[in-house]
This record gives sequence, structure tokens and C-alpha cells, in this order.
Amino acid sequence: MAKAKIDFTGSSDDQLSEQLGQLKREAFNLRFQAATNQLEKPSRVREVRKDIARIKTMQAQRTAAAAK
Repeated sequence: MAKAKIDFTGSSDDQLSEQLGQLKREAFNLRFQAATNQLEKPSRVREVRKDIARIKTMQAQRTAAAAK
């Protein structure tokens, strides 16, 4: 069963920053588990990286829109 993408469009800037921090911590933990061969779901690494990229893209778009 595939996990649905998380929709960040309704989130405020503070919520995005908080979610970004949580995802970065999760990415660190996943890398650590992978290094010690304890990773149960390798596909989660990719999901987390993509979610981080989505949040950073949204933050950049909001910053650019605010600058105009």
C-alpha cells in the first residue's frame, strides 16, 4: 500500500519550519539505521528526502513571492 504525499500547501511558515526539522531528524535516524543495518523500510529514506525537498521548494517560492 503506497503512502499518499503529504500536502504542505495549507501550512503556515512556522508549521513548515517545524515539519522540516522533524523530517531532518527522521532522515538522520534513517541514515544511522542504514549504517548499522537496522533499516526496516528502505523506501522511507526516499520519501523523507522528497518531503524535505518539497518543503524547501515551498519556502523558496513563498520567499520569492514576498520579495515581489
